[in-house]
Amino acid sequence: MASKIICIVCPNGCEMEVTELSTTKVDISGYKCEKGKEYAHQEIINPARTVTTTIKVKNGFIKRLPIRSESPIPKDIILEIMEKIKAFEIEAPVQSGDIIIENILNTGINIIASKSVDMKC
Repeated sequence: MASKIICIVCPNGCEMEVTELSTTKVDISGYKCEKGKEYAHQEIINPARTVTTTIKVKNGFIKRLPIRSESPIPKDIILEIMEKIKAFEIEAPVQSGDIIIENILNTGINIIASKSVDMKC
């Protein structure tokens, strides 16, 4: 079965056609660079996204801390990861880049702070 994918890696926005040959092999046409080819392959074989959200902050200057995954997470486990994150709360102070949740769901991916939060005065 063939799928059409528009590449988002560079400004070319190539429209590619991807045919899945097996669970690990695909035939890709229409790309103008290797990055586009890699993107299409990843999107068909194992699509992943960077997760961004917020968590509650105790005693912080703000009530919610923006967080993100250090690297893309497979799409099929994002909802499970969001449930784990939703139950999490952190105490201020927090520095941008601090690891908030280490190795979430044994993926090897850390959830990190996207902003620094000082304690309430």
